[in-house]
Amino acid sequence: MARIIAGVTSSHVPAIGAAIDNHRTGEPYWQRVFEGFERSKEWIAKAKPDVVIGVYNDHASAFSVEIIPTFALGTAAEFPIADEGWGPRPVPAVKGHPELAAHIAQSVILDEFDLTLCNKMEVDHGLTVPLNLMFGTPKEWPCPVIPLAVNVVQYPPPTGNRCYMLGKAIRRAVESYPEDLKVVIFGTGGMSHQISGQRAGLINSKFDHAFLDNLTKNPKKLTRLSHLELMREAGAEGVEMVMWLIMRGALDDKVDEVYRFYTVPASNTAVGHIILANRVKSSKKSAGKKAPAKLKRAAARQKIQRIRS
Repeated sequence: MARIIAGVTSSHVPAIGAAIDNHRTGEPYWQRVFEGFERSKEWIAKAKPDVVIGVYNDHASAFSVEIIPTFALGTAAEFPIADEGWGPRPVPAVKGHPELAAHIAQSVILDEFDLTLCNKMEVDHGLTVPLNLMFGTPKEWPCPVIPLAVNVVQYPPPTGNRCYMLGKAIRRAVESYPEDLKVVIFGTGGMSHQISGQRAGLINSKFDHAFLDNLTKNPKKLTRLSHLELMREAGAEGVEMVMWLIMRGALDDKVDEVYRFYTVPASNTAVGHIILANRVKSSKKSAGKKAPAKLKRAAARQKIQRIRS
């Protein structure tokens, strides 16, 4: 069966994409950001996922105030790069996985989560910047990507708990898919930031670090954060972090924290990143159970031999 092996979170700051596209990643301001993802690129190159599920939010590229889906799943074979006002980013088109996406759609909808299905959709920096940070700048993305767009722009966005439970439904869907696939799920956006109003430029590093700690050890605590609490502590755009809870819900309750990175600022945003891996099911327990049985059989044979002699 297919299985989710790990989850990744990453900010999707548009200025990071601009730094990549304009070859400015080596500049002192940006160097620390990109150096923080070097280990991540090494990790994912070794993990070699067959599919990525990318949870992100659209920035008025595929959707507008005319149509605002709470959750929109990309089921197409390919997703073109959106023109966000200065032409499409010079990155490869995103290849989808229609078969797995259709399976997820069926499973999740029958699991009582209402999805909007998108057989045609352009994707913007919300998806492509995290792909760059994890995979670099290849001529083609190394694996298919299933986009899952979440409304965190127009009130009301989904609650953290709803996102967390959707992650669990996605996991059930993936694990019921018959093909042997390794899946990594991305949760993108955040961390604390606000781009307008009296608190423009707000960054709350204390809250961000606590969020990362709880994401690993106590995600259910994060599901109880209200929209108002998220906005008060992390800024108006900090509500994007509910998307991280979709990723976390798709993982085991107990996970291994592979890597964490945090820096401020990048543009006007706190950059947060974490890799969480599901624990490999150990064969030690089964081996331990078999060992006594082997010893008992050996002892029985010795007893029979003694009786015969």
